[in-house]
Amino acid sequence: MSQRPPPMPDEPGIRHFVTICNDFYPPDAVKAPIAQQRRWYDALCAHFDRALPDGMSISDELVQGRIPVRRYRPSLISTPTILLYIHGGGFVVGSLDSHNAICAELARDAGAELVSVSYRLAPEHVWPAAHEDCFAVLSRLLAAGRKLVLIGDSAGGNLAAGLAIRARDAGLQGIVGQALVYPALGGDLVTGSYLDMAKAPGLTTQDVAYYRAMLQTPDDDPIAHPLRLQTFAGLPPTFVTVAHFDPLRDDGRIYAARLAAAGVDVCFREEPQMVHAWLRARYMSEGAHQGFAALSTAVARLAGAP
Repeated sequence: MSQRPPPMPDEPGIRHFVTICNDFYPPDAVKAPIAQQRRWYDALCAHFDRALPDGMSISDELVQGRIPVRRYRPSLISTPTILLYIHGGGFVVGSLDSHNAICAELARDAGAELVSVSYRLAPEHVWPAAHEDCFAVLSRLLAAGRKLVLIGDSAGGNLAAGLAIRARDAGLQGIVGQALVYPALGGDLVTGSYLDMAKAPGLTTQDVAYYRAMLQTPDDDPIAHPLRLQTFAGLPPTFVTVAHFDPLRDDGRIYAARLAAAGVDVCFREEPQMVHAWLRARYMSEGAHQGFAALSTAVARLAGAP
């Protein structure tokens, strides 16, 4: 029996993006040593990096003397709300540099200061190290009396959603929204898009299983697996965007539906021609360009920008 070909979008720009990604980061990258995976990923991210927007100032610092963060301050600030960005990378790769231009452009588009956090990575640091690093940064920002919007892509979307749950349960005030981009939320690996898009370009279901194994999360912890949460009421207004050609697609779909059923203000968007990690394709794919514009508009709305 011949193997079924992997699902692929039709849009030429995103197909070219997939080819470039495969050249830098092989489809079987998870079989390589961790150090090699990080070298490949860093090279890929550097290839898609862009110059900072005019007037953007950035500064690096440490929270608690050990957690690197980067602050982005655009020339025009239209809201006092802070954006907290948590990068993707399967909890294994990624850094302040990997999402540098993405963070800068979101800060510019929203007219808001943005703080990006570089959390400890697996497998050297398993659960809950990454979450605790992000929570420490979140707590410091909230303690300063600032309102805040959580933003995360992929693994970062998982961490952002978990932070919102923990903050709600702890009675912390100040989170006014969350924007989750193709988030990994702990869905069942043998149903839905995990089957339909098991061999999708950019991320496979086997890759998702690998990253979960690296992180070593407890199966029953809703902060680690937000879809296992019992009560969704009381979470902040949420924007969720997913890629159609992505095994994580239904995680975002289901999460948005459960938020809506619980009375949470939620906006869900599915990019019909996109693959995982499409944020990087925003300058070569019309679909990615439109998706990034929708994300920027949603973040600005959540942040209360005029």
